[in-house]
Amino acid sequence: MNVSIIQGNSVTPRTAEVNVVIDVIRAFTVAHHAFLLGAKEIILSPTVEASLELKQKNRDFLLAGEVEGLPIAGFDLDNSPWNLQGKMLDGKTIVQKTTNGVKAALNALDAEIVLVTGFSNAKVTADYIRSYCIARNTDCQINLVASHPTGDEDLACAEYIAGLILGDRGADACSVSKRIKNSVPAQKFFDPKKPEFQQEDICLCTEEINKGFVMKVNTGGVLPRIERVEV
Repeated sequence: MNVSIIQGNSVTPRTAEVNVVIDVIRAFTVAHHAFLLGAKEIILSPTVEASLELKQKNRDFLLAGEVEGLPIAGFDLDNSPWNLQGKMLDGKTIVQKTTNGVKAALNALDAEIVLVTGFSNAKVTADYIRSYCIARNTDCQINLVASHPTGDEDLACAEYIAGLILGDRGADACSVSKRIKNSVPAQKFFDPKKPEFQQEDICLCTEEINKGFVMKVNTGGVLPRIERVEV
């Protein structure tokens, strides 16, 4: 297995068997919790305008996302996993538009399997990829895309996943959690002058939840969508 780590939301990874797009703070932590709360699927939307057009045609869809980390006018949900708790999402289709994770995922669709994850689902995702590549009995190319262009949180998660895929059972979830909390993008969540960012989000972004499913991107429709795939 050949694992490459790439950083940035605008990169186009080389063709691979597996692409994994990582957004810890907060898009794919939100996606993970949405599925835990019963969501059916999450459509990846390139723009705010495209999201609002989908909502006009499909009134039952829920729009979720952010611009510069803040809620978007006309959207049903923001980009906070904490604010998602308690929402009734059973069977719901969510349309997600975010600055880093969604953009990076839309640039990383050229692979047999495309997965998204935050830290909360990182171990399950890594175990799934390892099993998939071993079962193929061929040398897999795996691209791990740390979607934040400069932040250490996605990079830390990518390095953790790489270690697990390659069989490094010494990969340390606790140290990754600390790196996420100490990353520059996390600091605004601890700043009392920025109450729009909540510490509780970082708590959820650094909590591993091993529930036995991965978040796989289905590229067969007009717009790619994340689906919950049991493992």
